[in-house]
Amino acid sequence: MRQSLRLGRVAGIPLGAHWSTLVIVALIGGVLALSVLPEAVPGENAVRYWMVAVATSVVFLASLLAHELAHALVARRRGITVRSITLWLLGGVTEFAGEEARTPKDEFQVSVAGPLASFALSGLFFLAALPSEGPALLISALRWLALMNLVLAVFNLLPGAPLDGGRVLHAFLWRRHGDRTRADRSAARAGQALGMTLIAIGGVELILLAWTGGAWTMLIGWFLISAARGEGLVRTAHEGLKGWRVRDVMTPSPDVAPAWQDIDDFVENTALRSHQLVFPVVDVSGHSTGTLSLETLTSIPPGQRHDRRVATVCRPLPPDHVLDPDDEAGRILGLSSFTGELMAVVADAGHVVGMVTTADLTRALQQAVLRTTATPPRPSHEDMGTEPPG
Repeated sequence: MRQSLRLGRVAGIPLGAHWSTLVIVALIGGVLALSVLPEAVPGENAVRYWMVAVATSVVFLASLLAHELAHALVARRRGITVRSITLWLLGGVTEFAGEEARTPKDEFQVSVAGPLASFALSGLFFLAALPSEGPALLISALRWLALMNLVLAVFNLLPGAPLDGGRVLHAFLWRRHGDRTRADRSAARAGQALGMTLIAIGGVELILLAWTGGAWTMLIGWFLISAARGEGLVRTAHEGLKGWRVRDVMTPSPDVAPAWQDIDDFVENTALRSHQLVFPVVDVSGHSTGTLSLETLTSIPPGQRHDRRVATVCRPLPPDHVLDPDDEAGRILGLSSFTGELMAVVADAGHVVGMVTTADLTRALQQAVLRTTATPPRPSHEDMGTEPPG
């Protein structure tokens, strides 16, 4: 998930927030200032309600970060590379590089770390709210934070992917059966079933009880169904892509954009004749230095193209988006779209030999699913020891 706002680093792990985080801050702040706090401590000034509500919303976001950071720190101790932590509308996401766990034990420990952190925070907030002689609004806010962290911990332990409880279930099934693929399917089905249950509960709340919270429950249920399906597909893709290399997925010998070329010349000689939407940019030695999309080219006024070179308008290429043709194809699954449809540039000895687009990945994923679900070939008559009827 893309980070709209970077929040810094903790233990070297990049922290950030998606723009949708503002929605959850506004919702929490509004509910606290207009309902929860006035009911718990009536008679206060509206400004004080809003000040405490906003501060409480920020502390709750910090609690979400602590939950995800617990996952990340335990994962690093288990030898799993952590790329980033991102807050968004429905909580937080810890992004790992490649496979998230090598053993059921690793997966179990990483999965329970987040809920345990939330349980601990709930206890701390509850203890902080025990003194009855403190400011009433502050005590009420602390009690709300204790309750919400408890709800966060319990909800995340529900047994269905992609929740932490779904990963605990996956680790248990993986250890019990010794079959990770079987555990993948079971956890994904459990996540979809849990999502449908939440949608049903939310529908009852919304229609029969007229609870606005029903819409939120239905939204969470829809997210769980979508995420469980997506996670199941990714797991299936990892299995189906085993033995494949990047060269088996990439578009070979793509048209490239010389960094030193005038934009006018490149448009006339390459861009207008190519079927590509994006081009790897190369320097005089043939090494990839960036990417250039048709969208970028069309945004440049025609009068400014002649005096500008490709290097001045291309987008730098991150190192992790440069792959070797002999890399495992599964590495592509850990990448996001970089520029338009481009996901990675493929270089052999530093020279561009291909590129991987979203269309390439879609085709490879569908072929991977076909490989894992292919019907076994029927045994021949020789295998069965019988002769054909004649």
